[in-house]
Amino acid sequence: MAEIKNYTLNFGPQHPAAHGVLRLVLELDGEVVQRADPHIGLLHRATEKLAESKTYIQSLPYMDRLDYVSMMANEQAYCLAIERLLQIDVPLRAQYIRVMFAEITRLLNHLMWLGAHGFDCGAMNILIYCFREREALFDMYEAVSGARMHAAYFRPGGVYRDLPDTMPQYQASKIKNARAIAQLNENRQGSFLDFVADFCKNFPGQVDEYETLLTDNRIWKQRTVGIGVVSPERALAMGFTGAMLRGSGVAWDLRKKQPYDAYAQMDFDIPVGKTGDCYDRYLVRVAEMRQSNRIIQQCVDWLRANPGPVITDNHKVAAPPRESMKSNMEELIHHFKLFTEGFHVPPGEAYAAVEHPKGEFGIYLVSDGANKPYRLKIRAPGFAHLAGMDELARGHMIADAVAIIGTMDIVFGEIDR
Repeated sequence: MAEIKNYTLNFGPQHPAAHGVLRLVLELDGEVVQRADPHIGLLHRATEKLAESKTYIQSLPYMDRLDYVSMMANEQAYCLAIERLLQIDVPLRAQYIRVMFAEITRLLNHLMWLGAHGFDCGAMNILIYCFREREALFDMYEAVSGARMHAAYFRPGGVYRDLPDTMPQYQASKIKNARAIAQLNENRQGSFLDFVADFCKNFPGQVDEYETLLTDNRIWKQRTVGIGVVSPERALAMGFTGAMLRGSGVAWDLRKKQPYDAYAQMDFDIPVGKTGDCYDRYLVRVAEMRQSNRIIQQCVDWLRANPGPVITDNHKVAAPPRESMKSNMEELIHHFKLFTEGFHVPPGEAYAAVEHPKGEFGIYLVSDGANKPYRLKIRAPGFAHLAGMDELARGHMIADAVAIIGTMDIVFGEIDR
Protein backbone atom coordinates (compact mmCIF):
# COMPACT_ATOMS: atom_id res chain seq x y z
CA MET A 1 0.00 0.00 0.00
CA ALA A 2 1.38 3.45 -0.95
CA GLU A 3 2.49 5.66 1.90
CA ILE A 4 0.81 9.09 1.98
CA LYS A 5 3.20 11.85 2.95
CA ASN A 6 3.01 15.64 3.19
CA TYR A 7 3.59 17.52 -0.01
CA THR A 8 3.44 21.11 -1.19
CA LEU A 9 1.09 22.26 -3.93
CA ASN A 10 0.92 25.50 -5.93
CA PHE A 11 -2.71 26.62 -6.09
CA GLY A 12 -2.71 29.31 -8.80
CA PRO A 13 -1.82 31.86 -10.05
CA GLN A 14 -3.34 30.36 -13.23
CA HIS A 15 -6.12 28.50 -11.39
CA PRO A 16 -9.62 29.74 -12.37
CA ALA A 17 -10.63 29.94 -8.69
CA ALA A 18 -7.56 32.01 -7.74
CA HIS A 19 -9.50 35.20 -8.60
CA GLY A 20 -6.86 36.94 -10.63
CA VAL A 21 -3.29 36.22 -9.71
CA LEU A 22 -3.25 34.65 -6.24
CA ARG A 23 -0.48 32.13 -5.77
CA LEU A 24 -1.44 29.99 -2.81
CA VAL A 25 1.21 27.56 -1.59
CA LEU A 26 -0.61 24.73 0.19
CA GLU A 27 1.09 22.22 2.47
CA LEU A 28 -1.07 19.11 2.35
CA ASP A 29 -1.45 15.92 4.34
CA GLY A 30 -3.23 13.81 1.74
CA GLU A 31 -6.03 16.18 0.77
CA VAL A 32 -6.16 18.11 4.05
CA VAL A 33 -4.61 21.58 4.18
CA GLN A 34 -1.96 21.87 6.91
CA ARG A 35 -0.80 25.36 5.94
CA ALA A 36 -1.89 27.95 3.39
CA ASP A 37 0.65 30.59 2.39
CA PRO A 38 -0.66 33.33 0.06
CA HIS A 39 1.99 34.85 -2.24
CA ILE A 40 0.99 38.24 -3.62
CA GLY A 41 2.65 40.89 -5.74
CA LEU A 42 2.07 39.41 -9.20
CA LEU A 43 -0.23 42.31 -10.15
CA HIS A 44 1.65 45.15 -8.46
CA ARG A 45 0.98 48.38 -10.37
CA ALA A 46 2.45 50.92 -7.89
CA THR A 47 -0.78 52.93 -7.63
CA GLU A 48 0.27 54.56 -4.35
CA LYS A 49 3.63 55.62 -5.81
CA LEU A 50 2.18 56.77 -9.14
CA ALA A 51 -0.23 59.07 -7.27
CA GLU A 52 2.76 61.05 -5.94
CA SER A 53 3.68 62.13 -9.47
CA LYS A 54 0.15 62.93 -10.70
CA THR A 55 -2.19 65.78 -9.82
CA TYR A 56 -5.11 64.90 -7.55
CA ILE A 57 -7.58 64.79 -10.41
CA GLN A 58 -5.25 62.71 -12.64
CA SER A 59 -5.03 60.01 -9.94
CA LEU A 60 -8.82 59.59 -9.80
CA PRO A 61 -9.05 57.04 -12.69
CA TYR A 62 -6.45 54.88 -10.89
CA MET A 63 -9.04 54.35 -8.15
CA ASP A 64 -11.40 52.64 -10.64
CA ARG A 65 -8.67 50.17 -11.48
CA LEU A 66 -7.88 49.15 -7.90
CA ASP A 67 -10.94 47.02 -7.29
CA TYR A 68 -12.21 46.71 -10.83
CA VAL A 69 -15.57 45.36 -9.66
CA SER A 70 -16.39 48.25 -7.26
CA MET A 71 -15.24 51.24 -9.24
CA MET A 72 -17.24 54.15 -7.85
CA ALA A 73 -16.86 52.99 -4.22
CA ASN A 74 -13.07 53.51 -4.55
CA GLU A 75 -13.58 56.93 -6.14
CA GLN A 76 -15.85 57.91 -3.25
CA ALA A 77 -13.19 57.29 -0.58
CA TYR A 78 -10.57 59.18 -2.62
CA CYS A 79 -12.87 62.20 -3.13
CA LEU A 80 -13.88 62.24 0.55
CA ALA A 81 -10.21 62.34 1.63
CA ILE A 82 -9.47 65.28 -0.72
CA GLU A 83 -12.62 67.10 0.43
CA ARG A 84 -11.55 66.74 4.07
CA LEU A 85 -8.18 68.33 3.30
CA LEU A 86 -9.74 71.11 1.20
CA GLN A 87 -12.61 71.55 3.71
CA ILE A 88 -15.17 72.00 0.94
CA ASP A 89 -18.87 71.17 1.09
CA VAL A 90 -20.53 68.87 -1.42
CA PRO A 91 -24.01 69.89 -2.67
CA LEU A 92 -26.77 67.73 -1.20
CA ARG A 93 -27.95 66.52 -4.63
CA ALA A 94 -24.41 65.32 -5.40
CA GLN A 95 -24.34 63.47 -2.05
CA TYR A 96 -27.56 61.61 -2.94
CA ILE A 97 -26.24 60.76 -6.41
CA ARG A 98 -23.05 59.43 -4.80
CA VAL A 99 -25.00 57.29 -2.35
CA MET A 100 -27.20 55.94 -5.15
CA PHE A 101 -24.17 54.99 -7.25
CA ALA A 102 -22.30 53.58 -4.26
CA GLU A 103 -25.22 51.18 -3.77
CA ILE A 104 -25.48 50.41 -7.50
CA THR A 105 -21.76 49.56 -7.21
CA ARG A 106 -22.49 47.31 -4.22
CA LEU A 107 -25.02 45.40 -6.32
CA LEU A 108 -22.50 45.12 -9.18
CA ASN A 109 -19.90 43.76 -6.77
CA HIS A 110 -22.16 41.31 -4.96
CA LEU A 111 -23.61 39.96 -8.22
CA MET A 112 -20.12 39.34 -9.56
CA TRP A 113 -19.15 37.73 -6.25
CA LEU A 114 -22.26 35.54 -6.11
CA GLY A 115 -21.88 34.35 -9.70
CA ALA A 116 -18.15 33.62 -9.36
CA HIS A 117 -18.40 32.04 -5.89
CA GLY A 118 -21.24 29.78 -7.01
CA PHE A 119 -19.29 28.90 -10.15
CA ASP A 120 -16.16 28.07 -8.10
CA CYS A 121 -18.21 25.69 -5.97
CA GLY A 122 -19.80 23.98 -8.97
CA ALA A 123 -23.10 25.88 -9.43
CA MET A 124 -23.01 26.80 -13.11
CA ASN A 125 -26.36 28.56 -13.64
CA ILE A 126 -26.02 31.27 -10.99
CA LEU A 127 -23.36 33.11 -13.01
CA ILE A 128 -25.75 33.59 -15.95
CA TYR A 129 -28.54 34.83 -13.67
CA CYS A 130 -26.26 37.37 -11.93
CA PHE A 131 -24.86 38.73 -15.18
CA ARG A 132 -28.38 39.37 -16.43
CA GLU A 133 -28.83 42.09 -13.77
CA ARG A 134 -25.25 43.35 -14.03
CA GLU A 135 -25.99 44.33 -17.61
CA ALA A 136 -28.69 46.83 -16.54
CA LEU A 137 -26.40 48.22 -13.81
CA PHE A 138 -23.59 48.74 -16.32
CA ASP A 139 -26.08 50.63 -18.50
CA MET A 140 -26.60 52.99 -15.54
CA TYR A 141 -22.84 53.55 -15.26
CA GLU A 142 -22.62 54.17 -18.99
CA ALA A 143 -25.54 56.61 -19.04
CA VAL A 144 -23.89 59.00 -16.55
CA SER A 145 -20.19 58.62 -17.39
CA GLY A 146 -19.90 57.18 -20.91
CA ALA A 147 -17.94 54.17 -19.58
CA ARG A 148 -19.35 50.84 -18.49
CA MET A 149 -16.67 50.08 -15.91
CA HIS A 150 -13.99 52.71 -15.24
CA ALA A 151 -16.36 55.60 -14.80
CA ALA A 152 -14.29 58.41 -13.17
CA TYR A 153 -17.69 59.93 -12.34
CA PHE A 154 -17.14 61.10 -8.74
CA ARG A 155 -15.07 64.27 -8.47
CA PRO A 156 -13.69 66.24 -5.52
CA GLY A 157 -16.62 68.52 -4.65
CA GLY A 158 -19.41 66.41 -6.18
CA VAL A 159 -19.95 64.41 -9.35
CA TYR A 160 -18.92 65.03 -12.97
CA ARG A 161 -22.41 65.91 -14.25
CA ASP A 162 -26.10 65.64 -13.43
CA LEU A 163 -28.19 62.58 -14.26
CA PRO A 164 -29.33 62.38 -17.92
CA ASP A 165 -32.95 63.01 -18.91
CA THR A 166 -33.07 60.03 -21.26
CA MET A 167 -31.70 56.50 -21.41
CA PRO A 168 -29.86 55.23 -24.52
CA GLN A 169 -32.09 52.99 -26.65
CA TYR A 170 -31.32 49.71 -28.41
CA GLN A 171 -31.34 49.92 -32.22
CA ALA A 172 -32.81 47.30 -34.61
CA SER A 173 -30.15 45.04 -36.15
CA LYS A 174 -29.69 41.81 -38.12
CA ILE A 175 -29.77 39.86 -34.87
CA LYS A 176 -32.90 41.41 -33.33
CA ASN A 177 -36.00 42.54 -35.21
CA ALA A 178 -38.08 45.64 -34.40
CA ARG A 179 -40.45 43.75 -32.08
CA ALA A 180 -37.62 42.32 -29.95
CA ILE A 181 -35.97 45.76 -29.81
CA ALA A 182 -39.25 47.41 -28.74
CA GLN A 183 -39.43 44.90 -25.87
CA LEU A 184 -35.85 45.71 -24.79
CA ASN A 185 -36.57 49.45 -24.93
CA GLU A 186 -39.79 49.19 -22.92
CA ASN A 187 -38.25 50.46 -19.65
CA ARG A 188 -36.00 53.02 -21.41
CA GLN A 189 -38.75 55.40 -22.54
CA GLY A 190 -38.47 57.75 -19.56
CA SER A 191 -35.61 59.42 -17.72
CA PHE A 192 -32.54 57.82 -16.13
CA LEU A 193 -34.33 57.79 -12.74
CA ASP A 194 -37.35 56.03 -14.29
CA PHE A 195 -35.00 53.30 -15.55
CA VAL A 196 -33.42 52.92 -12.08
CA ALA A 197 -36.86 52.85 -10.41
CA ASP A 198 -37.99 50.10 -12.80
CA PHE A 199 -34.86 48.09 -11.98
CA CYS A 200 -35.50 48.48 -8.22
CA LYS A 201 -39.09 47.29 -8.64
CA ASN A 202 -38.00 44.04 -10.34
CA PHE A 203 -34.80 43.34 -8.40
CA PRO A 204 -36.26 41.72 -5.22
CA GLY A 205 -37.91 39.06 -7.39
CA GLN A 206 -34.59 38.42 -9.11
CA VAL A 207 -32.84 38.01 -5.74
CA ASP A 208 -35.56 35.47 -4.89
CA GLU A 209 -34.47 33.55 -7.99
CA TYR A 210 -30.83 33.44 -6.77
CA GLU A 211 -32.04 32.18 -3.40
CA THR A 212 -34.21 29.52 -5.06
CA LEU A 213 -31.08 28.27 -6.83
CA LEU A 214 -28.78 28.27 -3.81
CA THR A 215 -30.12 29.00 -0.30
CA ASP A 216 -31.70 25.59 0.41
CA ASN A 217 -29.67 23.73 -2.21
CA ARG A 218 -28.26 20.61 -0.55
CA ILE A 219 -24.95 20.64 -2.46
CA TRP A 220 -24.43 24.39 -1.87
CA LYS A 221 -24.94 23.92 1.88
CA GLN A 222 -22.55 20.95 1.94
CA ARG A 223 -19.92 23.16 0.29
CA THR A 224 -20.38 26.17 2.61
CA VAL A 225 -21.91 25.27 6.00
CA GLY A 226 -19.23 24.95 8.68
CA ILE A 227 -16.43 25.92 6.27
CA GLY A 228 -14.02 28.72 7.19
CA VAL A 229 -15.61 29.54 10.56
CA VAL A 230 -14.38 32.78 12.15
CA SER A 231 -15.35 33.81 15.69
CA PRO A 232 -16.28 37.49 16.21
CA GLU A 233 -13.16 37.99 18.37
CA ARG A 234 -10.82 36.55 15.73
CA ALA A 235 -12.55 38.48 12.94
CA LEU A 236 -11.93 41.75 14.82
CA ALA A 237 -8.36 40.76 15.76
CA MET A 238 -7.46 39.99 12.13
CA GLY A 239 -8.85 43.31 10.87
CA PHE A 240 -11.81 41.83 8.98
CA THR A 241 -14.46 44.30 7.80
CA GLY A 242 -17.60 44.22 5.69
CA ALA A 243 -19.43 40.92 5.21
CA MET A 244 -16.43 38.97 6.57
CA LEU A 245 -17.00 40.69 9.94
CA ARG A 246 -20.80 40.90 9.83
CA GLY A 247 -20.99 37.20 8.93
CA SER A 248 -19.46 36.49 12.34
CA GLY A 249 -22.23 38.45 14.08
CA VAL A 250 -20.57 41.88 14.52
CA ALA A 251 -22.98 44.63 13.39
CA TRP A 252 -20.31 47.05 12.16
CA ASP A 253 -21.14 49.17 9.11
CA LEU A 254 -19.52 52.55 8.43
CA ARG A 255 -22.69 53.74 6.67
CA LYS A 256 -24.44 53.57 10.08
CA LYS A 257 -21.57 54.07 12.56
CA GLN A 258 -19.69 56.87 10.75
CA PRO A 259 -22.11 58.14 8.07
CA TYR A 260 -20.68 60.01 5.10
CA ASP A 261 -22.35 61.80 2.17
CA ALA A 262 -26.16 61.33 2.55
CA TYR A 263 -26.15 57.97 4.40
CA ALA A 264 -27.42 59.60 7.63
CA GLN A 265 -30.76 60.22 5.82
CA MET A 266 -31.13 56.61 4.64
CA ASP A 267 -33.32 53.95 6.23
CA PHE A 268 -31.77 50.48 6.01
CA ASP A 269 -30.75 47.53 8.20
CA ILE A 270 -27.39 45.84 8.81
CA PRO A 271 -27.68 42.08 8.15
CA VAL A 272 -25.51 39.93 10.47
CA GLY A 273 -24.70 36.22 10.60
CA LYS A 274 -24.54 33.82 13.56
CA THR A 275 -21.83 31.21 13.01
CA GLY A 276 -19.31 33.05 10.82
CA ASP A 277 -18.99 30.34 8.15
CA CYS A 278 -19.09 30.63 4.35
CA TYR A 279 -22.85 30.05 4.31
CA ASP A 280 -23.49 32.90 6.77
CA ARG A 281 -21.38 35.28 4.69
CA TYR A 282 -23.40 34.25 1.64
CA LEU A 283 -26.68 35.02 3.46
CA VAL A 284 -25.33 38.37 4.69
CA ARG A 285 -24.35 39.49 1.18
CA VAL A 286 -27.68 38.42 -0.31
CA ALA A 287 -29.52 40.35 2.43
CA GLU A 288 -27.22 43.33 1.74
CA MET A 289 -28.36 43.36 -1.89
CA ARG A 290 -31.96 43.73 -0.71
CA GLN A 291 -30.95 46.62 1.60
CA SER A 292 -28.98 48.34 -1.20
CA ASN A 293 -32.10 48.15 -3.36
CA ARG A 294 -34.03 49.96 -0.59
CA ILE A 295 -31.40 52.71 -0.41
CA ILE A 296 -31.39 53.21 -4.20
CA GLN A 297 -35.21 53.58 -4.16
CA GLN A 298 -34.97 56.25 -1.43
CA CYS A 299 -32.35 58.12 -3.46
CA VAL A 300 -34.49 57.98 -6.63
CA ASP A 301 -37.50 59.44 -4.77
CA TRP A 302 -35.42 62.27 -3.29
CA LEU A 303 -33.57 63.10 -6.53
CA ARG A 304 -36.85 63.32 -8.47
CA ALA A 305 -38.16 65.96 -6.07
CA ASN A 306 -34.98 68.00 -5.51
CA PRO A 307 -33.10 69.49 -8.46
CA GLY A 308 -29.95 71.49 -7.78
CA PRO A 309 -26.20 71.76 -8.33
CA VAL A 310 -24.14 68.53 -8.43
CA ILE A 311 -20.63 69.94 -7.89
CA THR A 312 -19.09 72.67 -5.75
CA ASP A 313 -19.13 76.23 -7.12
CA ASN A 314 -15.50 76.69 -6.00
CA HIS A 315 -13.88 76.93 -9.44
CA LYS A 316 -10.40 76.44 -8.04
CA VAL A 317 -11.44 72.81 -7.38
CA ALA A 318 -14.14 72.07 -9.98
CA ALA A 319 -14.29 73.18 -13.60
CA PRO A 320 -16.69 76.04 -14.39
CA PRO A 321 -19.63 75.32 -16.74
CA ARG A 322 -18.62 75.27 -20.40
CA GLU A 323 -20.92 78.16 -21.38
CA SER A 324 -19.40 80.53 -18.81
CA MET A 325 -15.88 79.26 -19.62
CA LYS A 326 -16.38 80.33 -23.26
CA SER A 327 -17.79 83.76 -22.41
CA ASN A 328 -15.91 84.81 -19.27
CA MET A 329 -12.15 85.38 -19.13
CA GLU A 330 -11.85 84.59 -15.42
CA GLU A 331 -13.63 81.25 -15.85
CA LEU A 332 -11.39 80.43 -18.82
CA ILE A 333 -8.32 80.98 -16.61
CA HIS A 334 -9.84 78.74 -13.90
CA HIS A 335 -10.49 76.04 -16.52
CA PHE A 336 -6.99 76.30 -17.98
CA LYS A 337 -5.22 76.21 -14.60
CA LEU A 338 -7.37 73.35 -13.33
CA PHE A 339 -6.60 71.07 -16.28
CA THR A 340 -2.92 71.96 -16.62
CA GLU A 341 -1.81 72.42 -13.03
CA GLY A 342 -4.65 70.94 -10.97
CA PHE A 343 -5.58 72.39 -7.58
CA HIS A 344 -3.32 72.89 -4.57
CA VAL A 345 -4.36 71.17 -1.35
CA PRO A 346 -3.43 72.76 2.02
CA PRO A 347 -0.71 70.93 4.02
CA GLY A 348 -2.06 68.27 6.34
CA GLU A 349 -3.26 64.71 6.45
CA ALA A 350 -6.65 63.02 6.19
CA TYR A 351 -8.08 59.53 6.33
CA ALA A 352 -11.43 58.78 4.69
CA ALA A 353 -13.03 55.35 4.79
CA VAL A 354 -16.16 54.07 3.07
CA GLU A 355 -18.23 50.93 3.55
CA HIS A 356 -16.97 49.43 0.31
CA PRO A 357 -18.78 46.26 -0.88
CA LYS A 358 -15.80 44.21 0.37
CA GLY A 359 -15.28 46.00 3.70
CA GLU A 360 -13.60 49.16 4.93
CA PHE A 361 -11.79 50.83 2.03
CA GLY A 362 -9.71 53.75 3.26
CA ILE A 363 -7.56 56.45 1.68
CA TYR A 364 -4.89 58.10 3.82
CA LEU A 365 -3.60 61.29 2.18
CA VAL A 366 -0.65 63.44 3.21
CA SER A 367 -0.36 66.84 1.54
CA ASP A 368 2.60 69.24 1.62
CA GLY A 369 0.62 72.01 -0.05
CA ALA A 370 1.47 70.98 -3.62
CA ASN A 371 -0.88 70.05 -6.47
CA LYS A 372 -0.15 66.33 -5.98
CA PRO A 373 -0.15 64.13 -2.86
CA TYR A 374 3.06 63.89 -0.82
CA ARG A 375 1.93 60.39 0.16
CA LEU A 376 -1.10 58.21 -0.57
CA LYS A 377 -1.81 55.02 1.33
CA ILE A 378 -4.68 52.70 0.48
CA ARG A 379 -6.35 50.53 3.13
CA ALA A 380 -7.65 47.63 1.05
CA PRO A 381 -10.22 45.37 2.77
CA GLY A 382 -9.19 42.26 0.78
CA PHE A 383 -5.60 42.51 2.06
CA ALA A 384 -6.63 41.78 5.68
CA HIS A 385 -9.02 39.04 4.59
CA LEU A 386 -6.39 37.24 2.52
CA ALA A 387 -4.00 37.44 5.50
CA GLY A 388 -6.49 35.23 7.40
CA MET A 389 -6.38 32.54 4.70
CA ASP A 390 -4.04 30.25 6.65
CA GLU A 391 -6.22 30.35 9.77
CA LEU A 392 -9.46 29.81 7.84
CA ALA A 393 -8.21 26.99 5.60
CA ARG A 394 -6.22 24.91 8.11
CA GLY A 395 -7.75 21.47 8.59
CA HIS A 396 -10.07 21.78 5.59
CA MET A 397 -9.85 19.95 2.26
CA ILE A 398 -8.40 21.43 -0.97
CA ALA A 399 -11.93 21.86 -2.36
CA ASP A 400 -12.84 23.89 0.75
CA ALA A 401 -9.90 26.23 0.12
CA VAL A 402 -11.73 27.24 -3.09
CA ALA A 403 -14.92 28.00 -1.13
CA ILE A 404 -12.89 30.04 1.40
CA ILE A 405 -11.18 32.12 -1.31
CA GLY A 406 -14.63 32.68 -2.83
CA THR A 407 -16.22 33.80 0.45
CA MET A 408 -13.50 36.45 0.93
CA ASP A 409 -14.52 38.18 -2.31
CA ILE A 410 -10.96 39.19 -3.13
CA VAL A 411 -9.90 41.27 -6.12
CA PHE A 412 -6.19 41.56 -6.69
CA GLY A 413 -5.99 45.12 -7.96
CA GLU A 414 -6.56 46.47 -4.45
CA ILE A 415 -4.52 43.78 -2.66
CA ASP A 416 -1.36 44.26 -4.76
CA ARG A 417 -1.95 48.01 -5.42
